[in-house]
Amino acid sequence: MAKIDGASLGYAYHLPSGGCLLRLRNALSQFSDLFSEFNKYIAPAYHHDRCERSVQMRLYSMQKGEFVMVFLAFFCCLGLSVFIGLAGPPITKTSHIKGSSVLETHNLSLDLMAQGPFPIQSPSITVYRQQLWVIAVMQTDNSDDEVYEKPFQVSISIEGISPGHKKIPVMRSDRYHNRTRHLRCAKQTCEPVTVLHLGYLYFSRYLFTVHLYGLQSFHKLYHIREINFFFKSYNPGFTQIEMWFRLIFLMVTFGVTCWFSLTLRTFFIHDWSIEQRWMSVLLPLLILYNNPIFSLTFLMDSWVPGMLDAVFQASFLCALLLFWLCVYHGLRQNERRLLTFYLPKLLIVGPVWLCAVTMATWQKYNEHLDPTYSYQLDTSYFYSFKLTFFLFLGLYITYLLCLILRAYSELRSMPFFDMRLKFVTLLMLIVLSISMSITVSRFGLGVLEDNFVADLSTNYASSAQFMACYGLLNFYLYTMAYVYSPSKKTIFETGITKDNPAFSMINDSDEDVIYGSDEESRQPLNRNRNDDDSD
Repeated sequence: MAKIDGASLGYAYHLPSGGCLLRLRNALSQFSDLFSEFNKYIAPAYHHDRCERSVQMRLYSMQKGEFVMVFLAFFCCLGLSVFIGLAGPPITKTSHIKGSSVLETHNLSLDLMAQGPFPIQSPSITVYRQQLWVIAVMQTDNSDDEVYEKPFQVSISIEGISPGHKKIPVMRSDRYHNRTRHLRCAKQTCEPVTVLHLGYLYFSRYLFTVHLYGLQSFHKLYHIREINFFFKSYNPGFTQIEMWFRLIFLMVTFGVTCWFSLTLRTFFIHDWSIEQRWMSVLLPLLILYNNPIFSLTFLMDSWVPGMLDAVFQASFLCALLLFWLCVYHGLRQNERRLLTFYLPKLLIVGPVWLCAVTMATWQKYNEHLDPTYSYQLDTSYFYSFKLTFFLFLGLYITYLLCLILRAYSELRSMPFFDMRLKFVTLLMLIVLSISMSITVSRFGLGVLEDNFVADLSTNYASSAQFMACYGLLNFYLYTMAYVYSPSKKTIFETGITKDNPAFSMINDSDEDVIYGSDEESRQPLNRNRNDDDSD
């Protein structure tokens, strides 16, 4: 300071001249203050659950023994459902008739083996058979080791036989279609070829007249000595199991949904944790996944019930995918706006849902209009949706892995959050591993013979797969509903801690937090021990 005369009382102040280095240091200091202000949105503070003001979950008060009992109960219920499936009946019933015997019965020459006509009558069936496939398997006299293919056309007329033995046309003459099929043979055995598929069985018997075109040259070269026609449909015993257990899962899910809603009825929705909010969405969707209108598939000659079943299942599965993204991201961030938080996730999961629903709806609709329809006819359409489906599924997996890594790197050392991360990750890995094993066994090479490809919603290779798939997803939601429900202590003390600040401060601790102040969320991640000791 320098002394001067005048109105300034004899003193003057000069700013320090530190140059560019000092100005840069001041700018970095201001940037550091700004970063620390928004740091709680990037890496949550030590008392992040106080900042979120979430209801205390049962997860916080559970001991190791309780966790073991929860997972043990989950695996016991899942194992019981799989055991019931293993003891259940086969999923399909199959009968066959030889083409040579059909020609002989109708006094036709065996030289017509390559072209027909083959008037074949189905066995007696009921609506509990659900669907009917007619599959042709050809046998040749070829002795070469080469694999050969031959495209040919199939033309079919369908008539239903009424109880009075009257023939009623199902496919009129103006709706006949010549469908292209591909015959692929190795030595004397050819791969099965789907002739037709009936999605709804209205008559007790059907009469099919099959004509083949384009196999005359193939017959002269390799000589088709026999054509076996297989009638494949669902086993009525499996249909009863499916109906009963869908109803049981539906009723249990409805009860769990009501119970979970009642446990949270005393809390405001903005005080719910992100897991509790998502459980209030997933449980109603699980009710739809179990399909309350499943019985309509046996009562209506329409493609709508099957389409709705596919939409319900695709909606629940995609909501589950969205739940995993939101949980791993939402634990690190409190600002969950629609445009910045939910929209990017919807842009990834939405196309997956749209592709699954479109493929299922398109197939159900076309198969109802034309029993000879096959997804292989719309090759470009099918594979374009399939490519889109796997593309967005790959983006989803990449995004999910990034969120998991960031969540564990930022929250693994925080109380409560490490428990939430470990629980959701462990249960998710169990569900994904079992689901992948079911999918591989369900859509392996053997399932191609049944022509169940591209029908991912309702068809299974065995009763055990059906029980494992439905039991897995239902028990997974039940387990999360129990763990994420409010603890008994929270419910008991809600009126005291919410309305009386004195009791709230007395009972407040790191292990018993129901509601917290916003000021504690501004505390730094690493606090000094002296600050705690000073209290």
